[in-house]
Amino acid sequence: MRVAELMITDLKTVEPEATVAEAVTSMIDAHISALPVVDGRNRLIGVVSTTDILQAAAEEPAVHDQLFGETLVRDLMTPRPATVGLETDVKEAAQQMLYLEVHRLFVEDEGELVGVISQSDIVRGVAMAKL
Repeated sequence: MRVAELMITDLKTVEPEATVAEAVTSMIDAHISALPVVDGRNRLIGVVSTTDILQAAAEEPAVHDQLFGETLVRDLMTPRPATVGLETDVKEAAQQMLYLEVHRLFVEDEGELVGVISQSDIVRGVAMAKL
């Protein structure tokens, strides 16, 4: 089975100039734990996750308001997140997630962000007897 058969294509994204507060609001509204950071051409340049935000807040508890009100996503995101192609085998994607210790891989087609596949998507595929 290919990644294209299980990935989510209706992605919420965030621009690098958005504030952390805006990113958090988007994640809460969409019930997700990370947002791909894209440039004006929908090219993946990073990912900002709840882990990134919690780590930043834990390091500097005294600057909580500044973190959410003034910090830009580009200053907090993880650059160059792991990606796979549409034709990647789901087993290979799962192995890559385990090896890299990540919860999701972004799916690109000719350099453009087209989807995301997460551990939950793979579990859903198994539960629905697709795998």
